[in-house]
Amino acid sequence: MRIKTGFGFGFFLWIGAGLLVSSLAFHAGLSSPATPATDGAAIFKKNCMMCHGADGKGFAALKTPNFTDPKWQSATKDKEMKEVIKNGKKGTAMVGFGNQLKDEEITAVIAYIRSLKKK
Repeated sequence: MRIKTGFGFGFFLWIGAGLLVSSLAFHAGLSSPATPATDGAAIFKKNCMMCHGADGKGFAALKTPNFTDPKWQSATKDKEMKEVIKNGKKGTAMVGFGNQLKDEEITAVIAYIRSLKKK
């Protein structure tokens, strides 16, 4: 005895194709999610503020730089900042964040630090 469901091969082909497309779209979303622009200020607040201060002026007792100082800003190149953020600075309390922050996050932090310069 054969039971007729009313669904032919074409129906199941469409369902399979739909599941395949949905699966691929879902997988693509997991591997490369659309993220908003990286927020350097938020990253600074989370990772840097405790040693460099909320305003970026640093703490004399900790010997952290004053990021608002135009002299420091002009003397320190982005490449140098990136190196210190990634790997830390020997002889200081500055630890590296290379294992915690992606390159685009480090770049966003540098842009935020640059925005602290006194006019």
